Amino acid sequence: MSFCYSPRISQTPQQLIDRSGQPQFGIFEQSVPELNFGQFDYRTVLDKPASQLSRHFAQKQFQFVTVCGDGWLLAVAIADIRYASSGFAYLYQTDHPTFEKGLLLPLQLGCQMSESPIAGVAKLHSGKTSWSIEPGSDHWQLTIDCGPLQARLQFDKNQQPPLALCAPTGYQGFTYTEKNNALAVSGQLSLAGKNFPLEQARAGYDFSAGFMRRQTNWRWASINSVHEGKAFGLNLAAGVNETGLCENAMWFDGDIQHLSPAQFRFDRYNQQSRWQVSTLCDELELEFTPLFCRQEKVQAGLLASNFRQYVGHYQGEIRLRDGQVLKLNQCLGLAEDHYAKW
Repeated sequence: MSFCYSPRISQTPQQLIDRSGQPQFGIFEQSVPELNFGQFDYRTVLDKPASQLSRHFAQKQFQFVTVCGDGWLLAVAIADIRYASSGFAYLYQTDHPTFEKGLLLPLQLGCQMSESPIAGVAKLHSGKTSWSIEPGSDHWQLTIDCGPLQARLQFDKNQQPPLALCAPTGYQGFTYTEKNNALAVSGQLSLAGKNFPLEQARAGYDFSAGFMRRQTNWRWASINSVHEGKAFGLNLAAGVNETGLCENAMWFDGDIQHLSPAQFRFDRYNQQSRWQVSTLCDELELEFTPLFCRQEKVQAGLLASNFRQYVGHYQGEIRLRDGQVLKLNQCLGLAEDHYAKW
Protein backbone atom coordinates (compact mmCIF):
# COMPACT_ATOMS: atom_id res chain seq x y z
CA MET A 1 0.00 0.00 0.00
CA SER A 2 1.10 3.57 -0.65
CA PHE A 3 0.10 6.56 1.47
CA CYS A 4 2.18 9.21 -0.29
CA TYR A 5 -0.03 10.34 -3.18
CA SER A 6 1.39 13.75 -4.03
CA PRO A 7 0.08 15.61 -7.11
CA ARG A 8 1.91 18.56 -8.58
CA ILE A 9 0.78 21.87 -7.07
CA SER A 10 1.05 24.88 -9.40
CA GLN A 11 1.63 28.50 -8.54
CA THR A 12 -1.68 30.37 -8.47
CA PRO A 13 -2.27 32.60 -11.53
CA GLN A 14 -3.76 36.05 -11.10
CA GLN A 15 -6.25 35.33 -13.89
CA LEU A 16 -7.65 31.92 -14.83
CA ILE A 17 -7.77 32.58 -18.60
CA ASP A 18 -4.38 33.34 -20.16
CA ARG A 19 -3.59 35.83 -22.94
CA SER A 20 -4.32 33.27 -25.64
CA GLY A 21 -7.84 32.76 -24.32
CA GLN A 22 -7.18 29.35 -22.77
CA PRO A 23 -7.74 28.16 -19.19
CA GLN A 24 -4.72 27.47 -17.02
CA PHE A 25 -5.13 23.91 -15.78
CA GLY A 26 -3.80 22.41 -12.59
CA ILE A 27 -4.12 22.25 -8.82
CA PHE A 28 -3.28 25.62 -7.30
CA GLU A 29 -1.81 26.75 -4.00
CA GLN A 30 -4.56 29.30 -3.31
CA SER A 31 -7.78 30.79 -4.71
CA VAL A 32 -7.52 32.19 -8.24
CA PRO A 33 -8.40 35.90 -7.76
CA GLU A 34 -9.90 36.63 -11.19
CA LEU A 35 -12.11 34.23 -13.13
CA ASN A 36 -12.03 36.19 -16.38
CA PHE A 37 -14.43 33.88 -18.22
CA GLY A 38 -15.20 36.58 -20.78
CA GLN A 39 -11.69 36.12 -22.21
CA PHE A 40 -12.18 32.37 -22.82
CA ASP A 41 -11.89 31.43 -26.51
CA TYR A 42 -14.93 29.16 -26.52
CA ARG A 43 -15.37 27.15 -29.74
CA THR A 44 -17.83 24.69 -31.20
CA VAL A 45 -16.80 21.04 -31.54
CA LEU A 46 -15.86 21.90 -35.15
CA ASP A 47 -13.48 24.65 -33.98
CA LYS A 48 -15.62 27.61 -34.99
CA PRO A 49 -16.10 30.52 -32.56
CA ALA A 50 -19.22 29.87 -30.49
CA SER A 51 -22.11 32.32 -30.66
CA GLN A 52 -22.87 34.60 -27.73
CA LEU A 53 -26.02 32.59 -27.09
CA SER A 54 -24.05 29.34 -26.94
CA ARG A 55 -21.51 30.91 -24.61
CA HIS A 56 -24.24 32.14 -22.31
CA PHE A 57 -25.99 28.79 -21.93
CA ALA A 58 -22.77 26.77 -21.72
CA GLN A 59 -21.54 28.64 -18.65
CA LYS A 60 -22.75 27.23 -15.32
CA GLN A 61 -22.02 28.09 -11.71
CA PHE A 62 -23.02 26.78 -8.31
CA GLN A 63 -22.09 27.47 -4.72
CA PHE A 64 -22.72 25.32 -1.68
CA VAL A 65 -22.03 25.70 2.01
CA THR A 66 -22.56 23.36 4.93
CA VAL A 67 -22.17 23.69 8.67
CA CYS A 68 -22.03 20.67 10.96
CA GLY A 69 -22.45 20.70 14.72
CA ASP A 70 -23.27 18.23 17.48
CA GLY A 71 -26.29 16.34 16.15
CA TRP A 72 -27.20 18.82 13.42
CA LEU A 73 -26.19 19.80 9.89
CA LEU A 74 -27.07 22.86 7.81
CA ALA A 75 -26.79 22.81 4.00
CA VAL A 76 -27.40 25.66 1.53
CA ALA A 77 -27.04 25.69 -2.27
CA ILE A 78 -27.37 28.24 -5.08
CA ALA A 79 -27.08 27.21 -8.74
CA ASP A 80 -27.26 29.19 -11.98
CA ILE A 81 -27.71 26.73 -14.84
CA ARG A 82 -28.82 29.47 -17.27
CA TYR A 83 -32.13 27.83 -18.22
CA ALA A 84 -33.13 28.09 -14.56
CA SER A 85 -31.89 29.07 -11.13
CA SER A 86 -32.31 26.75 -8.19
CA GLY A 87 -31.28 26.19 -4.64
CA PHE A 88 -32.19 24.76 -1.28
CA ALA A 89 -31.65 25.27 2.41
CA TYR A 90 -32.22 22.63 5.05
CA LEU A 91 -31.36 22.02 8.68
CA TYR A 92 -31.11 18.40 9.75
CA GLN A 93 -31.33 17.43 13.42
CA THR A 94 -30.91 13.91 14.78
CA ASP A 95 -33.74 14.36 17.29
CA HIS A 96 -36.16 16.66 15.41
CA PRO A 97 -37.81 16.77 11.96
CA THR A 98 -35.70 18.31 9.21
CA PHE A 99 -36.61 21.81 8.07
CA GLU A 100 -36.12 22.25 4.33
CA LYS A 101 -36.96 24.78 1.63
CA GLY A 102 -36.28 24.64 -2.10
CA LEU A 103 -36.51 27.25 -4.86
CA LEU A 104 -36.67 26.77 -8.64
CA LEU A 105 -36.90 29.94 -10.73
CA PRO A 106 -36.87 30.55 -14.52
CA LEU A 107 -33.67 31.81 -16.13
CA GLN A 108 -31.74 34.09 -13.74
CA LEU A 109 -34.80 35.63 -12.11
CA GLY A 110 -34.16 36.12 -8.42
CA CYS A 111 -30.59 34.86 -8.71
CA GLN A 112 -27.15 36.38 -8.81
CA MET A 113 -23.75 34.69 -8.55
CA SER A 114 -20.47 35.88 -7.10
CA GLU A 115 -17.58 36.91 -9.34
CA SER A 116 -15.08 34.46 -7.86
CA PRO A 117 -14.37 32.46 -4.69
CA ILE A 118 -13.02 35.64 -3.07
CA ALA A 119 -15.33 38.40 -4.36
CA GLY A 120 -18.98 39.23 -5.01
CA VAL A 121 -22.26 37.91 -3.63
CA ALA A 122 -24.35 34.89 -4.61
CA LYS A 123 -28.03 35.24 -3.73
CA LEU A 124 -31.28 33.41 -4.40
CA HIS A 125 -34.58 34.94 -3.37
CA SER A 126 -38.30 34.65 -3.95
CA GLY A 127 -40.77 36.73 -1.97
CA LYS A 128 -39.74 36.80 1.69
CA THR A 129 -37.42 33.80 1.30
CA SER A 130 -33.75 34.36 0.55
CA TRP A 131 -30.27 33.10 1.24
CA SER A 132 -26.96 34.56 0.20
CA ILE A 133 -23.31 33.52 0.18
CA GLU A 134 -20.64 36.20 0.23
CA PRO A 135 -17.11 34.91 -0.41
CA GLY A 136 -13.99 36.82 0.54
CA SER A 137 -10.24 36.41 0.70
CA ASP A 138 -10.31 35.86 4.49
CA HIS A 139 -13.77 34.47 5.14
CA TRP A 140 -17.13 33.48 3.65
CA GLN A 141 -20.44 34.79 4.97
CA LEU A 142 -23.79 33.00 4.87
CA THR A 143 -27.11 34.79 5.43
CA ILE A 144 -30.46 32.97 5.55
CA ASP A 145 -33.88 34.59 5.85
CA CYS A 146 -36.27 31.69 5.45
CA GLY A 147 -39.19 31.96 7.85
CA PRO A 148 -38.26 30.07 11.02
CA LEU A 149 -34.73 29.40 9.73
CA GLN A 150 -32.44 32.38 10.27
CA ALA A 151 -28.66 32.58 9.99
CA ARG A 152 -25.87 35.14 10.01
CA LEU A 153 -22.69 33.09 9.84
CA GLN A 154 -19.03 33.65 9.03
CA PHE A 155 -16.48 30.99 8.07
CA ASP A 156 -12.81 31.69 8.70
CA LYS A 157 -10.78 30.49 5.69
CA ASN A 158 -7.44 31.92 6.82
CA GLN A 159 -6.70 28.81 8.87
CA GLN A 160 -5.70 26.59 5.94
CA PRO A 161 -5.28 26.46 2.14
CA PRO A 162 -8.23 25.48 -0.08
CA LEU A 163 -8.47 22.71 -2.64
CA ALA A 164 -8.43 24.83 -5.82
CA LEU A 165 -8.15 23.40 -9.32
CA CYS A 166 -9.06 23.90 -12.96
CA ALA A 167 -9.57 20.92 -15.27
CA PRO A 168 -10.80 20.30 -18.83
CA THR A 169 -14.49 19.46 -19.07
CA GLY A 170 -15.83 17.52 -22.01
CA TYR A 171 -14.37 18.35 -25.45
CA GLN A 172 -14.13 22.13 -25.36
CA GLY A 173 -14.97 23.27 -21.83
CA PHE A 174 -13.39 23.58 -18.41
CA THR A 175 -14.41 23.81 -14.75
CA TYR A 176 -12.79 25.74 -11.93
CA THR A 177 -13.66 24.35 -8.53
CA GLU A 178 -12.65 25.31 -5.02
CA LYS A 179 -13.46 23.56 -1.78
CA ASN A 180 -12.46 24.08 1.84
CA ASN A 181 -13.62 22.05 4.83
CA ALA A 182 -13.51 22.11 8.64
CA LEU A 183 -13.51 25.91 8.91
CA ALA A 184 -14.28 27.64 12.22
CA VAL A 185 -17.73 29.23 12.41
CA SER A 186 -19.01 32.33 14.19
CA GLY A 187 -22.31 34.21 14.21
CA GLN A 188 -25.88 33.09 14.86
CA LEU A 189 -28.03 30.19 13.65
CA SER A 190 -31.60 29.64 14.82
CA LEU A 191 -34.68 27.61 13.93
CA ALA A 192 -38.05 28.64 15.36
CA GLY A 193 -36.27 30.62 18.07
CA LYS A 194 -33.89 27.82 19.04
CA ASN A 195 -30.23 28.90 18.87
CA PHE A 196 -27.57 26.40 17.84
CA PRO A 197 -24.13 26.48 19.52
CA LEU A 198 -21.27 27.11 17.10
CA GLU A 199 -18.16 26.69 19.27
CA GLN A 200 -17.55 23.12 18.06
CA ALA A 201 -19.27 23.52 14.68
CA ARG A 202 -17.23 23.38 11.47
CA ALA A 203 -18.12 24.59 7.97
CA GLY A 204 -17.22 23.78 4.39
CA TYR A 205 -17.81 25.47 1.04
CA ASP A 206 -17.86 24.51 -2.63
CA PHE A 207 -17.44 27.04 -5.45
CA SER A 208 -17.67 25.59 -8.98
CA ALA A 209 -17.97 27.49 -12.26
CA GLY A 210 -17.09 27.12 -15.90
CA PHE A 211 -18.17 25.81 -19.28
CA MET A 212 -19.44 22.47 -18.08
CA ARG A 213 -20.59 19.35 -19.86
CA ARG A 214 -24.19 19.34 -21.07
CA GLN A 215 -24.66 16.04 -19.23
CA THR A 216 -22.72 15.26 -16.09
CA ASN A 217 -22.84 13.13 -12.97
CA TRP A 218 -20.93 12.71 -9.75
CA ARG A 219 -20.67 11.00 -6.40
CA TRP A 220 -19.45 13.13 -3.53
CA ALA A 221 -18.54 12.89 0.15
CA SER A 222 -18.00 15.70 2.65
CA ILE A 223 -17.11 15.87 6.34
CA ASN A 224 -16.68 18.92 8.57
CA SER A 225 -15.90 17.97 12.15
CA VAL A 226 -13.59 18.09 15.15
CA HIS A 227 -11.55 14.95 15.77
CA GLU A 228 -9.83 14.63 19.15
CA GLY A 229 -9.86 18.39 19.55
CA LYS A 230 -8.51 19.16 16.06
CA ALA A 231 -10.42 20.36 12.99
CA PHE A 232 -10.93 17.56 10.44
CA GLY A 233 -12.44 17.94 6.98
CA LEU A 234 -12.83 15.67 3.96
CA ASN A 235 -13.87 16.20 0.34
CA LEU A 236 -14.10 13.35 -2.18
CA ALA A 237 -15.62 13.33 -5.67
CA ALA A 238 -15.86 10.84 -8.53
CA GLY A 239 -17.44 11.05 -11.96
CA VAL A 240 -17.38 14.79 -12.58
CA ASN A 241 -13.70 14.94 -13.46
CA GLU A 242 -12.34 12.49 -16.03
CA THR A 243 -8.98 14.15 -16.69
CA GLY A 244 -6.76 12.71 -13.95
CA LEU A 245 -7.00 15.73 -11.66
CA CYS A 246 -8.71 14.84 -8.38
CA GLU A 247 -11.09 16.95 -6.32
CA ASN A 248 -10.02 14.91 -3.31
CA ALA A 249 -8.42 16.23 -0.13
CA MET A 250 -8.57 16.15 3.63
CA TRP A 251 -7.72 18.83 6.16
CA PHE A 252 -6.43 18.05 9.64
CA ASP A 253 -5.38 20.66 12.17
CA GLY A 254 -4.94 23.28 9.42
CA ASP A 255 -2.93 21.15 6.98
CA ILE A 256 -4.22 19.92 3.62
CA GLN A 257 -3.42 16.46 2.24
CA HIS A 258 -4.37 15.69 -1.36
CA LEU A 259 -5.88 12.25 -1.89
CA SER A 260 -5.86 9.76 -4.76
CA PRO A 261 -8.95 8.95 -6.90
CA ALA A 262 -12.03 7.87 -4.95
CA GLN A 263 -14.42 4.96 -5.41
CA PHE A 264 -18.04 4.92 -4.20
CA ARG A 265 -19.89 1.61 -3.91
CA PHE A 266 -23.59 1.74 -3.03
CA ASP A 267 -27.06 0.61 -4.12
CA ARG A 268 -28.56 3.59 -5.92
CA TYR A 269 -32.06 2.12 -5.71
CA ASN A 270 -32.04 1.44 -1.97
CA GLN A 271 -31.76 4.69 -0.05
CA GLN A 272 -31.21 2.89 3.25
CA SER A 273 -28.21 0.94 1.98
CA ARG A 274 -24.76 1.74 3.31
CA TRP A 275 -22.05 3.25 1.12
CA GLN A 276 -18.46 2.03 0.92
CA VAL A 277 -15.99 4.81 0.15
CA SER A 278 -12.29 4.24 -0.55
CA THR A 279 -9.33 5.69 -2.45
CA LEU A 280 -6.98 4.18 -5.00
CA CYS A 281 -3.89 4.47 -2.79
CA ASP A 282 -5.65 3.22 0.36
CA GLU A 283 -5.51 6.48 2.28
CA LEU A 284 -8.99 5.74 3.59
CA GLU A 285 -11.69 3.11 3.90
CA LEU A 286 -15.04 4.45 5.11
CA GLU A 287 -18.61 3.27 5.52
CA PHE A 288 -21.49 5.73 5.28
CA THR A 289 -24.90 5.05 6.85
CA PRO A 290 -27.70 7.33 5.52
CA LEU A 291 -30.05 9.03 7.99
CA PHE A 292 -31.83 11.58 5.78
CA CYS A 293 -32.11 12.25 2.05
CA ARG A 294 -32.76 15.56 0.31
CA GLN A 295 -33.85 14.55 -3.20
CA GLU A 296 -35.22 16.06 -6.39
CA LYS A 297 -36.18 14.47 -9.69
CA VAL A 298 -36.81 16.95 -12.49
CA GLN A 299 -37.62 16.38 -16.18
CA ALA A 300 -38.50 19.69 -17.81
CA GLY A 301 -37.80 20.33 -21.48
CA LEU A 302 -34.05 20.70 -21.96
CA LEU A 303 -33.33 19.99 -18.29
CA ALA A 304 -33.15 16.83 -16.24
CA SER A 305 -31.87 16.19 -12.75
CA ASN A 306 -31.79 13.20 -10.44
CA PHE A 307 -30.38 14.54 -7.19
CA ARG A 308 -29.89 12.78 -3.87
CA GLN A 309 -27.97 14.36 -1.02
CA TYR A 310 -27.74 12.24 2.11
CA VAL A 311 -26.96 13.19 5.69
CA GLY A 312 -25.48 10.29 7.60
CA HIS A 313 -22.71 8.84 9.72
CA TYR A 314 -19.22 7.93 8.54
CA GLN A 315 -17.05 5.38 10.24
CA GLY A 316 -13.70 3.85 9.33
CA GLU A 317 -10.05 4.78 9.08
CA ILE A 318 -8.09 7.55 7.40
CA ARG A 319 -4.30 7.49 7.10
CA LEU A 320 -2.28 10.68 7.15
CA ARG A 321 0.91 11.07 5.15
CA ASP A 322 2.97 10.68 8.34
CA GLY A 323 1.39 7.28 9.00
CA GLN A 324 -0.98 8.47 11.71
CA VAL A 325 -4.40 6.79 11.56
CA LEU A 326 -7.61 8.69 12.32
CA LYS A 327 -10.50 6.48 13.39
CA LEU A 328 -13.96 7.88 12.68
CA ASN A 329 -17.01 6.65 14.58
CA GLN A 330 -20.48 8.01 13.81
CA CYS A 331 -19.03 11.16 12.27
CA LEU A 332 -21.85 13.23 10.76
CA GLY A 333 -21.37 14.17 7.11
CA LEU A 334 -22.79 14.26 3.59
CA ALA A 335 -22.87 11.90 0.61
CA GLU A 336 -24.33 12.77 -2.79
CA ASP A 337 -25.36 11.02 -6.00
CA HIS A 338 -26.32 13.37 -8.85
CA TYR A 339 -27.11 13.20 -12.56
CA ALA A 340 -27.68 16.48 -14.38
CA LYS A 341 -28.59 17.44 -17.93
CA TRP A 342 -28.23 21.20 -18.13
